[in-house]
Amino acid sequence: MKIFALSDLHLSINNPKPMNIFGATWDGYLETVAADWNEKVSADDVVLISGDISWAMYLENAKPDLEYIAAFPGRKIILRGNHDYWWKSVSAVRNLLPENMYALQNDSIKFENTVFCGSRGWTTPEGKTQTESDKKIYDREVIRMGLSLADAAKKRGEGDKLAVMIHYPPFNSRFEKSPFTELFEEYKVDAVIYGHLHGNVARAQKYMHLDGIDYYLTSCDMVSNKLVEIRL
Repeated sequence: MKIFALSDLHLSINNPKPMNIFGATWDGYLETVAADWNEKVSADDVVLISGDISWAMYLENAKPDLEYIAAFPGRKIILRGNHDYWWKSVSAVRNLLPENMYALQNDSIKFENTVFCGSRGWTTPEGKTQTESDKKIYDREVIRMGLSLADAAKKRGEGDKLAVMIHYPPFNSRFEKSPFTELFEEYKVDAVIYGHLHGNVARAQKYMHLDGIDYYLTSCDMVSNKLVEIRL
């Protein structure tokens, strides 16, 4: 079993939205995604999609986008991003998902010797600057990540690897420790896969190894619209 990741697909299959308004990197990006995915992934592999999957506002409108992803090889694990407004209830999402697609929300799933868990997260503040509203959401997301990791710990056996999905970067632009990274260290996470960042983002790194953990940025345009292999 190989593990790949690619986030922030921003699909709109039935109501096409020209993504190249955000830059030339998005020109024909789905053709690149499709060719790369079909070349790399087999049926037993796992593909992680850490949010911003569809522009749809309602679940029924997101169905074509989910079916588009389902048609590719492999088992897909998806997580909610900040633009996934269609994702109101995880149970409703799971009921709609095609075969071999799985939704994470504050819980976990295990394939072979790897446990996958995750939660959406929120923007980690720069220094102590954080609005009261943002702090409330951030603190809640930290709790949800803790629930996800606790669930994963129950499923994790000796020698198993642990991969965490989060939509927002779990640190600020200076890569400082945060409540999220402290949780990852506490639970001895092997890899963290995140997205959300686009364009010429200062200090963004596609891969980092911090405090014993591998961090992968997998936003489409940041990785040339090609799947990133997660090596555990």
